[in-house]
Amino acid sequence: MALLSFLGAIQQVTGSCYLLETHDGAKVLLDCGLHQGRRQEEEGNRLPFPFDAASIDAVVLSHAHLDHSGLLPKLAAAGFRGPVHATEATSELLELMLMDSANIQEKDAEWETRWRQRIGKPPVKPLYTRLETERLLQQRRPHGYGEPFEAAPGITVTFHDAGHILGSSIVQLDVTDFGRTRRLVFSGDLGNVHSPLMHAPTYLEQADVLLMESTYGDRDHRNPDETLEELSRILDQAHADGGNVLIPAFSVGRTQDLIYHLGKLYQQGRLKQQAVFLDSPMAIRANDIYRRFFDQLDLPELAGHTAAPKIESWLPVLRTTPTPEESMAINRFKSGAIIIAGSGMCTGGRILHHFKHNLWRQECHVVIAGFQAAGTLGRALVDGARHVKLLHQRIGVNAQIHTLGGFSAHAGQSQLLDWAGRFANRPELYLVHGELDKMKVLQQALIERLNWNARIPEPGERIAL
Repeated sequence: MALLSFLGAIQQVTGSCYLLETHDGAKVLLDCGLHQGRRQEEEGNRLPFPFDAASIDAVVLSHAHLDHSGLLPKLAAAGFRGPVHATEATSELLELMLMDSANIQEKDAEWETRWRQRIGKPPVKPLYTRLETERLLQQRRPHGYGEPFEAAPGITVTFHDAGHILGSSIVQLDVTDFGRTRRLVFSGDLGNVHSPLMHAPTYLEQADVLLMESTYGDRDHRNPDETLEELSRILDQAHADGGNVLIPAFSVGRTQDLIYHLGKLYQQGRLKQQAVFLDSPMAIRANDIYRRFFDQLDLPELAGHTAAPKIESWLPVLRTTPTPEESMAINRFKSGAIIIAGSGMCTGGRILHHFKHNLWRQECHVVIAGFQAAGTLGRALVDGARHVKLLHQRIGVNAQIHTLGGFSAHAGQSQLLDWAGRFANRPELYLVHGELDKMKVLQQALIERLNWNARIPEPGERIAL
């Protein structure tokens, strides 16, 4: 019978990867993501795949975030030649994110090699190159929501809107083996039903095996209206203190949500800062993709528009800084600016340079508006670190650090329980994409509220469908 192997995002949030194999020899990989966070976890990105990449018939991708897609170029370099199936919007975002990742991989390897040569160590190779990424991108196959397609003989896939980011999907796989069909459903990253831009996740009713994310399995998010009020108070205090506001944000999803919220404050006449910088070339390009797929967004206040409006029209004080020179010019602002920059977990990107110029200032305010994996700089700030190392310097943390949970793009505990509870039957339930302690809290909540005993798989575990 068909077998499912749990290869990534098992008892941790990142590195999504699952292998589905049928008795007839079909092999489909569900996601192929980067491990992010602690050094030992990131080092796992360089390990060989636990399968023959050339034997994989197809990859089915839940969405474009790198912890779900970031190892695809490495997979292709290892011999994978099949199609990469994704939604139409994910296919477009994938090019943006993977090419940016490849550029970072090459630059980091170049810098590391220079440093190693000075101490007599051998050079390092990038995890993958831009050329390898360009080749992989030619293997994309876009699909619409609700349109079944055959990923491999005996495996039919249907994408459903997950409401997480543009193009994100709940993946339904109907697997026929020995004349019997079993349904596997992977939640992907389920969206927060209070997202300002996305539709609520699609509710499904039937599955035989269910893989459900548990990133926030231990708690609910704060009410979004209360969170917006808290953000307004933070911005008012920063304005009174005479400091800048730094917001590290994922370029796809979180940035667009933040621009919406800041635009709402601006429209209400409550935004005192007159300069909002979007300092992320990738986020700037992502905005254009969001505009092209405007019909997939949930924006009732803009329902009367016949054409998709530019995001700048919602927040007129927004300034985009695509070039390095424009980014460096922001440093002239010692106060009064809101700076949105990547990366979301503060592991790289332009936010580090803004930290260098602002983090030691008492009047500076840092707003953390997304999940921070263990081992990341963002997590260290959330946990109260008084000194951090960035750009090979030790910087004192005198800035005020704020955490806004209500803007999360992930479902909270109650939303996860509600989504799972819509299944008419009780499929075999496996919790994935979560830190172990949070998984255990959700596991107990499932027992107490739904009388449903979920399993927490072990890394590398294999089950029969």
